[in-house]
Amino acid sequence: MSAPQATRTTALHAGAWWLWALGLATAASRTTNPLLLGLLVGVAGYVVAARRTNAPWARSYGAFVKLGLVVIAIRLLFAFVLGSPIPGTHTLVTLPEVPLPHWAKGVRIGGRVTAEGMVFALYDGLKLATLLICVGAANALANPARLLKSLPGALYEAGVAVVVAMTFAPNLVADVQRLRAARRLRGRPDRGVTALLQVGLPVLEGALERSVALAAAMDARGYGRSAEVPPAVRHLTSALTLGGLLGICAGTYGLLGDAGGGYGLPLLLAGLAAALGGLWLGGRRSVRSRYRPDRWGARAWLVAGSGIAVAALLIWANDYAAGALHPPAVPLTAPVLPLWPAASVLVGLLPAFVAPLPPDTGRAERAERAERAERAERAERTGRADRTEQADRTGRAERADRSDGADRTDGTSRASKASRAAGAASRGRAPDGDPHAKEPTQ
Repeated sequence: MSAPQATRTTALHAGAWWLWALGLATAASRTTNPLLLGLLVGVAGYVVAARRTNAPWARSYGAFVKLGLVVIAIRLLFAFVLGSPIPGTHTLVTLPEVPLPHWAKGVRIGGRVTAEGMVFALYDGLKLATLLICVGAANALANPARLLKSLPGALYEAGVAVVVAMTFAPNLVADVQRLRAARRLRGRPDRGVTALLQVGLPVLEGALERSVALAAAMDARGYGRSAEVPPAVRHLTSALTLGGLLGICAGTYGLLGDAGGGYGLPLLLAGLAAALGGLWLGGRRSVRSRYRPDRWGARAWLVAGSGIAVAALLIWANDYAAGALHPPAVPLTAPVLPLWPAASVLVGLLPAFVAPLPPDTGRAERAERAERAERAERAERTGRADRTEQADRTGRAERADRSDGADRTDGTSRASKASRAAGAASRGRAPDGDPHAKEPTQ
């Protein structure tokens, strides 16, 4: 089926992205093969590139990738300086060893650095980096606000606390930037411990004012109301929730460890069922309604199921291809890419084809730029027409003024001539300047 455009009604449930990413992370914890781990990173990166939006949280994937590279570098550095428990015969370099007291037996600083120990450290660091990248993929694809909105009623207060924290953090950053800019404009230093102390007090003051205003608004809206629940239901809710969370922790540990694959999945499912039951009972005390709840549709099942399928197939692959999933560091051998586990990892690409398409921000930006250009051109044409009309009015006014001045001058000249002619007639002589006039006879 073709993927629709993501809207408010067709957007994928945020929990589906997290289940998909956690499935990939579980698969990464079951292998140390660098080729399979690289394939998992490639699958996560392709899905992020295909379905990531331009939202602020979607830009966190690059930070998780950089964090993974830092983790690999730190793991290699520790193996180089502190040594590795893996014995090896291929010595790369011998560092000066620092003598340690007897109570630090088993720990050494310096000494012989072997290729086998560095390869083992590389495999270990790469697995941890892949786990971080899978979590970063979930952060880049899942809307955190919609995820918190989908929390059950029992976790409503915790979700509100997280939303408030996420809302206040950008305000704190904006306050710090505003105060530092104000200090620079006043010629005061904006760096250093002194500047930090002088900026911190106004920032805390603003945060307290916003907190008081938010508390008043929440109190006015009735936040904190709860329905009456019998004590037996409350005790059962607490037991189910705590027991379920403990079961989830133990089951997750069993799935991540090689020795607990047999009991990890049943214990995880039992703990998940108990926790969901406890959360459902705890939600009965929440007297609120959810506006426009996110629906868990067929596409959400496909996305979540693809991640779970990758985890299940890699767990199963440990039974028939354990050597390929865990290439040995001693002796040094080149890792090989097992066929069926690699095909299992490729199942994780399903969200790139079934998840709703992100909004075409490029097309929207182009349309907005075209609209702005059209408005600017229309304003320029209107301005030219206004300037032309103003020039025409000014020209007509100037011509009218000149015409009135000429008429006034002509009228004054005619009146002057008439006045002189009347004066000459009264004196009995021709007016000045008339050569044909005759003198009157006596």
